[in-house]
Amino acid sequence: MNWNTYLKSYQSFLKIERGLSKNTIDNYTLDIEKLCLFLEQNALSVSPITISEEVIQQFIYSISKEVNARSQARIISGLKSFFSYLIFEDYRTDSPMELIEAPRLGRKLPDTLSVQDIDNLISAIDLSKPEGERNRAILETLYGCGLRVSELVTLKISDLFFDEGFIKITGKGDKQRFVPISDVTQKYILMYKDLIRSHLVIQKGHEDTLFLNRRGKQLTRAMIFTIIKDLAVAIHLNKVISPHTLRHSFATHLLENGADLRSIQLLLGHESITTTEIYVHLDRKHLTQIVNAYHPRK
Repeated sequence: MNWNTYLKSYQSFLKIERGLSKNTIDNYTLDIEKLCLFLEQNALSVSPITISEEVIQQFIYSISKEVNARSQARIISGLKSFFSYLIFEDYRTDSPMELIEAPRLGRKLPDTLSVQDIDNLISAIDLSKPEGERNRAILETLYGCGLRVSELVTLKISDLFFDEGFIKITGKGDKQRFVPISDVTQKYILMYKDLIRSHLVIQKGHEDTLFLNRRGKQLTRAMIFTIIKDLAVAIHLNKVISPHTLRHSFATHLLENGADLRSIQLLLGHESITTTEIYVHLDRKHLTQIVNAYHPRK
């Protein structure tokens, strides 16, 4: 079997056995495709079964010149997963990644926005345009519910349980959770749905999708990034932000106001509490600011 055959088998394993999302599987696939491209460019005729640690080392050295340490670590992690799968399926008895170490990474704390920053972003939306109501509802939902951008663009009208005060979110690996939604966020979603969305010509297959573009189709992740970056430019925000910044801000503001870590984990849909613990580090910074501002011995 060639690389492509093993790769397809691996993709099926990630989808069926591990229940990973399409985006995650695409990222794992990209890691292996980069290795295949390196082999092709260097005329190295080796299969996934015969490739050695030395060849992997050459590949890692090559990419270290092109990508930063974080991306390098992610590629190494992806390759380790692939070769672990080959061992699991008895294609190999050992892994060429056994002694490959990823570069050490410092803990990167996510950027967050203040409540005032978020209010300023929303205030900058041009409500005279039809997409203005939609964009306001999008930002209110991202920040009000702490959603990933992939969760936002796939949100369905049938996922809205406003009478109960919840929305149903389908997260990574198609895992579902219910997230509380405030009356304010509900109000802006309903305004968009009833005043703007109801007048769109909706394309087949998108009838249940909540947030649509002007052509009546599901918005892309890239479009959400563009909307937020344009608003940041409009208010002269001196930060590089993304939809994930609103999710980080949601979690940080909850923690700062007394929410416990376990509750935040459930709201964000983190599989491990370790992922959520990054917000403790953010909160420590906030606590330092409180002491510096209010302690009599400052």
